[in-house]
Amino acid sequence: MQLQETIDAAVAEVGTVLLGKEPQIRLALCCLFARGHLLIEDLPGMGKTTLSHALADVLGLSWNRVQFTSDLLPADILGVSVYNRNDATFSFHPGPVFTQLLLADEINRTTPRTQSALLEAMGEGQVTVEGETRPLPDPFFVVATQNPVHQSGTYPLPESQLDRFLMRLELGYPHPQAEREMFLRERSNRGERKPLRQIISQDQLLRIREAVMQVHASDNLVDYLQRLVAYTRNSPEFEVGLSPRGGLALLDCARTWAVMNSRGHIVPEDLQMVLPAVAGHRLVPSGDYAGDGAALVTLLQRNVDVIRP
Repeated sequence: MQLQETIDAAVAEVGTVLLGKEPQIRLALCCLFARGHLLIEDLPGMGKTTLSHALADVLGLSWNRVQFTSDLLPADILGVSVYNRNDATFSFHPGPVFTQLLLADEINRTTPRTQSALLEAMGEGQVTVEGETRPLPDPFFVVATQNPVHQSGTYPLPESQLDRFLMRLELGYPHPQAEREMFLRERSNRGERKPLRQIISQDQLLRIREAVMQVHASDNLVDYLQRLVAYTRNSPEFEVGLSPRGGLALLDCARTWAVMNSRGHIVPEDLQMVLPAVAGHRLVPSGDYAGDGAALVTLLQRNVDVIRP
């Protein structure tokens, strides 16, 4: 089976539990193929955790889930050394972060101290506990969900941690026809969650990653990317534009999107497709602009045809 056929099969499998959300499913897979971490933000009950579980199933990865609460401590995620009386030694008990895919549910309902415990894990694929550095499995992904910051009991993620997420997605309300199908299906299965089939093996995931590394970006395409990044830094609507890391994130995701569409080179449409998910949580509106991050991305998209090659 060709890579694109495998990816299409994975999208279809996830689509059996998350109805009518194919664009978001493709972007979520794009994020993981690009070795990134994914943040899913939306109202409660919109399918954030369902998508997280489905991604773990179709990729066939070992996974753990952590329900973030206000009393969660860093040691609850990373692990702790426990004293053994019998031989007077300490033994390390690894926390749930030692897995291939960590589902961090409602990450903004815990304190900044606990949120920051994930920074090293997400940035370097390792954690330092009690002075000893311990590597995490490869691959290692964090799929985090969060509720909108205006809801009670939330701690907004700081910019440094938001930037660790390659993409941020919003699911939104389902299409009426998809919602009707969901209601009819729920009546028959009584809310039971059935694991999905594994579609993408570890070897196939490695092949996809290798294919991404081979995707060509022409000089004209890089010029276009630079103009996009410069626009976010110079436009009066933006107080904070895209950093060099944000620009690299755009390029990595565009390469991955090209592979998912059986191309060995990037076209401007690849950048445009991943732009909202990659840039939305990295842009800060200026004090004179009344919009939010999503509105700024919309504004940026309106100008992509003006500055495209």
